[in-house]
Amino acid sequence: MRFDEKQVRRYEAWFQTEPGRIALEREKALLEYLISPWPRRNQRLLEVGCGSGLFLEMFWHTGFDVSGIDPSPPMLAAARQRLGKAADLQVGHAECLPYEDKEFDFVALVTVLEFCDDAQAAIAEAVRVARKGVLIGFLNRRSLYYLTNGKCWPWTDCQGPLRNARWRTWPEVWDAFMAEAGLRPSRARSVLPGPPWSWRDRALCRLLNGILYPPGLGAFAAVRFDLVGEKPLTPIMAWKVEPRAS
Repeated sequence: MRFDEKQVRRYEAWFQTEPGRIALEREKALLEYLISPWPRRNQRLLEVGCGSGLFLEMFWHTGFDVSGIDPSPPMLAAARQRLGKAADLQVGHAECLPYEDKEFDFVALVTVLEFCDDAQAAIAEAVRVARKGVLIGFLNRRSLYYLTNGKCWPWTDCQGPLRNARWRTWPEVWDAFMAEAGLRPSRARSVLPGPPWSWRDRALCRLLNGILYPPGLGAFAAVRFDLVGEKPLTPIMAWKVEPRAS
């Protein structure tokens, strides 16, 4: 999905509202938690579908050398305004990345699969260009947020981007990555368990929204896949005692 200039302004404006600000804070906190084991110095990170650079800016502040790619020129214009020369930005699609194999140390896809024509191809491309790890953030179809803002009810306007998005479930993301890399997730969590009216700066809301939940519960879920240092899925058989020479 390509966002035009009007949609980009609306997207940016939403994060200036109280619910949008709280959501962004909690989503960033979750992503920072998940990538905390990753090294940063001289490590290249590509964000696929970087949009206006809200998360790419976070990755840069945490120490990565960042690049971004997005199919929407207006989104990239907003990202350039936000990041200046700190990021290398290109127009392109998640399903066909213009990069060499293992060109980046890490690859992030944050709320990208929902808008891809072929999500499986996007994951395959992320695995292809990443050397050390892949981070996936997605909108959870089994959340209260989906029921209020994602599901198309007879009395709702079904033309908005969220209602036309392909929301994901935690098992779907797991299975899709397993199909490409054969690896189990290293860690997964979610945030924002309630509907948007609960994304407020009030005591009880802060308490509920400050917790990291299992990946199938919150509105926004994320999972880290480490491509190096993983144990094989089928352990190699080991001798209990050393074999004797015959």
